Amino acid sequence: RTSVTNTNPPYEVSDIPAPAYGPVKVLLADAVDNLFGNGPDAEDKAGNGDQESCPPESRWRGFNGTYNIFGDLVVFLDETHAAAIARKQRLDEWAGAEYRSDARVYAGPAAGLADPGRMATAFPDLDLWHPWSLDTAGAIALGRAIEQAGLAHPGITNSDSASVHASESLAVYANSHGFLGRERGTRHSLSLSLIAGEGERMQRDYWYDSVRAAGDFMDAQALGDMAARRTLARLDARSLSTRECPVLFAPEVARGLVGHLVGAVSGGALYRRASFLLDHAGKPVMPAWMQIVERPHLRGGQASGAFDAEGVATRDSALVEDGVLARYVLGSYSARKLGLSTTGNAGGIHNLVVAPGSADGEASDFAGMLARLGTGLLVTELMGQGVSTTTGDYSRGASGFWVEDGKIAYPVEEITIAANLRDMFAGIVAVGTDVDPRSHILSGSILLGRMTVAGE
Repeated sequence: RTSVTNTNPPYEVSDIPAPAYGPVKVLLADAVDNLFGNGPDAEDKAGNGDQESCPPESRWRGFNGTYNIFGDLVVFLDETHAAAIARKQRLDEWAGAEYRSDARVYAGPAAGLADPGRMATAFPDLDLWHPWSLDTAGAIALGRAIEQAGLAHPGITNSDSASVHASESLAVYANSHGFLGRERGTRHSLSLSLIAGEGERMQRDYWYDSVRAAGDFMDAQALGDMAARRTLARLDARSLSTRECPVLFAPEVARGLVGHLVGAVSGGALYRRASFLLDHAGKPVMPAWMQIVERPHLRGGQASGAFDAEGVATRDSALVEDGVLARYVLGSYSARKLGLSTTGNAGGIHNLVVAPGSADGEASDFAGMLARLGTGLLVTELMGQGVSTTTGDYSRGASGFWVEDGKIAYPVEEITIAANLRDMFAGIVAVGTDVDPRSHILSGSILLGRMTVAGE
């Protein structure tokens, strides 16, 4: 399954009715799965007065004198692998050498399209389409404005880059059950990376905003100010001696913890028996007050959609309910391998909402979460890939701030935080109301009761 992008489609996106879409050919009487899409995607960057315009790449393929979007096909056949390869070869012969597909081919009893009774039949407007009519000159001017806002702060010595990104996408999914669905959306972002100090004191940090509609951006001055404050706050950072202490994950890194949970309960890890949460559906994995719900139909959500990558209708569904793992995260293939049913998550999760709360029933903003932390470590950045969903072992480089009596005392760097995810999830003390809306995982800061911090 691939997406094909195009800067100059032969028709306007607004001219494409849902669910109809252009000339579509599906070969073979057996079940065929096809995904194709188009969308302009351009980025402009500015840094220290220099700018770079990054035009999108046109990758449309003509066929029989018309514009057909001939994306890679994934052919699902309940046969031997050799038979599946033979059918793919026939497909390539039909398409011609110029359009030979790099398709993956699946065979075996678990392969096949999703149950036809699970196909989506309702396609609500999820408020995902907000084109931004911004030309290159306007993007460069906006990038410079963001950069100048950051550089105006005393102590900021340089700019790494300012970035303005605007994109539009259209995806159409069709299969031989007769399902044909279309999803289109826009994504826009602004970012600024700054440098403070000189020599060995030099520090770098950044801030960004990501929205569906450009009217929802924080303004250029506010973004520049935020990037500057974060960068200046890192000056004179020090390491820590090795210790055990409470750890507060800021919202922008807290969502990664939830991402590790999703990875551990996803079908691929489970049927390969490579998850520390194998056979944990229906068992407690978090404190009894915790709730995590998938909300696919949030208007304007970062991962909203009426159907998954197989056309299966999406719906609100608890992932963690009262601390208990309510279900796994499955597409049809992994579900069949496990003897279960798809959860409508082929292609990934849709808008996970982590409910704020704590054992005492109170929900706290960021200042309140610092007060709950008391004396301990606030993590604002993580580095490295030292996380195993097979064993649950967690060890990553980190930086942030040491907190004393609920107040930030000084910045820290060159430390490692370690624990096991099983203990980390069970040891969550509180989730804040300071939700970061820039991701499909909507979580506030997360406070853990204890981790090992290794430093000097």
